[in-house]
Amino acid sequence: MNAAKITRQSKSNLALAFISLGRERRRDITTFYAFCRLVDDIADSAELSRDEKQAALSQWRSALRAPVPDEPGIAPEVRRLIDKYSLTPAMLDEIIAGVEMDLSTSRYSTFEELRVYCHRVASAVGLVSIEIFGYRNPACKEYAIQLGLALQMTNITRDVGKDLWDDRIYLPLEDLARFNYSEADLQDRQYDERFLRLMEFEAARAHGFFEAAARLLPSEDRRSMVAAEIMASVYRALLRRIEGDRFRVFEKEYRLGRLEKAGRIALQLLKSI
Repeated sequence: MNAAKITRQSKSNLALAFISLGRERRRDITTFYAFCRLVDDIADSAELSRDEKQAALSQWRSALRAPVPDEPGIAPEVRRLIDKYSLTPAMLDEIIAGVEMDLSTSRYSTFEELRVYCHRVASAVGLVSIEIFGYRNPACKEYAIQLGLALQMTNITRDVGKDLWDDRIYLPLEDLARFNYSEADLQDRQYDERFLRLMEFEAARAHGFFEAAARLLPSEDRRSMVAAEIMASVYRALLRRIEGDRFRVFEKEYRLGRLEKAGRIALQLLKSI
């Protein structure tokens, strides 16, 4: 399967944002996104054993550096990207390390532990993406880091109920304790004032990262970061919707409709002009 098909089938908000890019950069970011999708799918696969997942991810690590037997079909395109944009294999290794954490970790005691995971699966994606988008001010790197944390914390807030089915709790256990809400309460899907205060706390954390990213985006890079800003706009709206609905994440799946997404894409495109 080629990169474009992988990206289309993902139906991701990220893929929608690529519409803002020129043909060449859109092709290249699509290849990179397909790599991210494939390694994430390996970690999430219900068909593969843990050892098989580890072997598949190790194969990808090797394929980032040189051709390997039976490598994934898009591996040559990914190596071309690494050369074209002066990336390092280590930058993509970081993303592999993030999805690998899901093979061994299903609880996070502190936010500092969770931050490592968020950095690897989201901020590291942003740091590669901005190299493909093109930027002038090095401060753009910190923008990508903060925006990645914002997007991942929004995902975690949205997916609390869904993650429980996989016996995963990404909310830091220290945060549960802060609001006298136990892991057992979460497993029982106790929806009460303690849970609401906990979720308000997590949403506020995500908003803080969105605000930091907005402050850090250099003015000279606003046009080149329009795809990232589309992502910020869509996810911020998603977070506000979850908040406005009082975090009914045990019973609902939250997403924005196509019209609302289209409107946000159009608005960001107009801003960039």
